[in-house]
Amino acid sequence: MFDWFNKLVDFGVGIIWGNDSWLIMNNPWYGLLMFILIGTGLYFTIVTRFMQVRYFGHMWQLLRISGEGRKDGGISSFEALMTSLAARVGTGNLAGVAIAIYLGGPGAVFWMWITAIVGMSTSFIESTLAQAYKVPHDDNVYRGGPAYYIERGLGSRAMAIFFSVCLLIAFGLAFNGVQSNTIAQATQEAFGVPPWVTGLILVLLVAPIVFGGLRSVARVAGKVVPIMAILYILLALFIIVTNFSQFPAAIAHIFKSAFGFEQAAGGVLGYGIAQAMANGIKRGLFSNEAGMGSAPNAAATAKSYPDHPAVQGFMQMLGVFIDTLVICTATASIIILSGVVNPGVEQEGIQLTQLALSQYVGNWGTIFVAIAIFFFSFTSIIANYSYGESNLEFISGLKSAKVPIMIFRFMVLGMVFIGAIASLPAIWNFADLSMGLMALTNLIAIILLSPVALRILKDYERQLKDGKTPSQIKFDPDHFVKLKDEANRDAWND
Repeated sequence: MFDWFNKLVDFGVGIIWGNDSWLIMNNPWYGLLMFILIGTGLYFTIVTRFMQVRYFGHMWQLLRISGEGRKDGGISSFEALMTSLAARVGTGNLAGVAIAIYLGGPGAVFWMWITAIVGMSTSFIESTLAQAYKVPHDDNVYRGGPAYYIERGLGSRAMAIFFSVCLLIAFGLAFNGVQSNTIAQATQEAFGVPPWVTGLILVLLVAPIVFGGLRSVARVAGKVVPIMAILYILLALFIIVTNFSQFPAAIAHIFKSAFGFEQAAGGVLGYGIAQAMANGIKRGLFSNEAGMGSAPNAAATAKSYPDHPAVQGFMQMLGVFIDTLVICTATASIIILSGVVNPGVEQEGIQLTQLALSQYVGNWGTIFVAIAIFFFSFTSIIANYSYGESNLEFISGLKSAKVPIMIFRFMVLGMVFIGAIASLPAIWNFADLSMGLMALTNLIAIILLSPVALRILKDYERQLKDGKTPSQIKFDPDHFVKLKDEANRDAWND
């Protein structure tokens, strides 16, 4: 009955994301979004004069003071960063990296790195715009994101609502099912727990947090994400150090595979490079979300310290770096050093990561990955929910969203349980389509509004050159011709 719909969705996903390397090589319109995202990242990297390199140390300086200056009851820059990391760090970092290596070879890791490096500048632009156009709320947590800067900056509410609907479908509902499905698989592999039990436990854990609202999400993310990320990175470093003699060869393996030196010997040079590029770029984008329009929803919530929109731009750049160049690289190192990826291995995704880690620490590795993916994906669920709530408020209006939000919370809990017990490829495919349309809409918006973000960056750089310390830097919308009338005055009244 719905064959025509599924075929239409498949066609749309193919055009936006691509799902076959040969088609990507021979059809310039297939996998369109990947090329646009990379191209946009390169453009922003050039016009900002490689800001991800110039301000690499400054990002960490801002991180050290990011917990200061929080408005009473509000969200700090650190908590906003942790919320965005909660959404970023999840299935893509543990299962997605494994899939990329399984399908595209070790060279896929190199293209994940490239995606993150150029994506850092894109993340700065979209997150800076989210801060510039944020609006206050009576719970002392700001609201903002692509829907808000599209409506206020481009004057198109229809385009803004289209973005919000796509985000609600993809992040608000479907991807929460993906995260719970990954948790259920890993838990069953490690402990033999039936998926329905895992689903029920997840619902009971998620419910009090989502019913607590955006502030509750930020508080939980701020505590859980740093601990799990540090533990996972330490484990990866332990494996690298104890197998350091093999590490240089593993890095060389990544570069040789990325540029087809190994495939050339087998006569499949072009295909091998395309496989590595396609899988590395796609999984990298899925993981770090730079340009997708998701992270700006978290960036907008912060009472930034220093009190300037560029600060959250820098913080979210750091989020892309931590997600892909640190955590994804940790997973890749574990898998490549283990040597478990070969034609005789049937496992893929999260089970492959569990198999790789068990090569070093025995069955305990399977258990550790299950615990790690539980916390990473759990925080992704609550962060995805927060994105959905913010955009539902935008569609309904901040003052009249209580009933829709209550319904949405129950829908999220339902998807968490359904995702744990079922395989619903058609729904996930539809979510990919929604996320792709959401990303295309956001990219159009940030390209059109990029002069505003670049002007904000220049204002921040000017204050630094004038000798101001970060705590002395301030933002005044009156200094910007466009923002003077478009920025919400109540968001910047202090």
